[in-house]
Amino acid sequence: MGGRYLVTGGAGFVGSHLVAALLDRGDEVVVLDNLSTGHRQAVLPGAKLVVADLDDAALIDGVLADGPWNAVFHFAALSIVGDSMREPFRYIADNVVTGVRLIDACVRHRVAKFVLSSTAALFGSTRSTPIDEATPFDPESPYGESKAMLERALYWADRVHGLRSACLRYFNAAGADPAGRLGEDHTPESHLVPLVIDAALGRRPDIAVFGADYPTLDGTCLRDYVHVADLADAHMRVLPQLDGGSVRYNLGNGRGHSVLEVIAAVERIGGRKVPVRMAARRPGDPAVLVAASGAIRDDTGWQPRLSGLDDIVRTAWHWRESHPDGYRTAAG
Repeated sequence: MGGRYLVTGGAGFVGSHLVAALLDRGDEVVVLDNLSTGHRQAVLPGAKLVVADLDDAALIDGVLADGPWNAVFHFAALSIVGDSMREPFRYIADNVVTGVRLIDACVRHRVAKFVLSSTAALFGSTRSTPIDEATPFDPESPYGESKAMLERALYWADRVHGLRSACLRYFNAAGADPAGRLGEDHTPESHLVPLVIDAALGRRPDIAVFGADYPTLDGTCLRDYVHVADLADAHMRVLPQLDGGSVRYNLGNGRGHSVLEVIAAVERIGGRKVPVRMAARRPGDPAVLVAASGAIRDDTGWQPRLSGLDDIVRTAWHWRESHPDGYRTAAG
């Protein structure tokens, strides 16, 4: 018999892929999303969608009261680093305040397990590469700071109330559902892989490379790209770990790829030239972010199945090429 799960932000990029994975194994899923950045069409048939804001405390109480729940997965958040540098207090209010209210509601409704979609932006610039769970927090953006605050709130929720939690700090989520059901559709788009693909497909004039003077082999930022389907798998695998206590894991492939390497992969997979424009560095962008994921691999047996950059780009390319208007293409 399957479990029953609440997924906040389940109409978004990573959340929708988790919902699909839960449905595929026979679980019951309720998605809570305000659709400000998510898409109704990204919630696959079989899941119940509740359209609401997390700041609607009465509604959240009503949803959680309709238990029992095996776990709550929390994805809903503002997540653009650059925007957080311009609007820091909006990020703190939206991510931290609503997140803490959700945690409090879970405690009151006796939810036993809570999984937080966290981020590598906790760590900022660090000489420790790859970055493991012992690396000290040093956020370089209000977005990263907001996730650090939520992790601390969950620490106290466990210590005081016994709410077991998993904080999954993944690095750069990318790719698309290998079955072609789901993909990446943000407005505006901020992630590198879909932006480069759109430039190759002629849907944007070029791709801006922000900084070519970083201390990396080709001067551009180095990131650890992890396939969104592998992230969904990791979220499910941590649930049994919570029977023994709360956990914190870094998720990545353990290998970084530069901006120029991503561009080259898109050109290789798509067979088209990518127009490139060099630009100044963006504030808040660390030079290198690569994960050490040995802990979650050892504890849960998690092993990325789509770990190659070409695998990631290929699934993303198929989605972007077949959905020129994102989920509006699917709806139409």
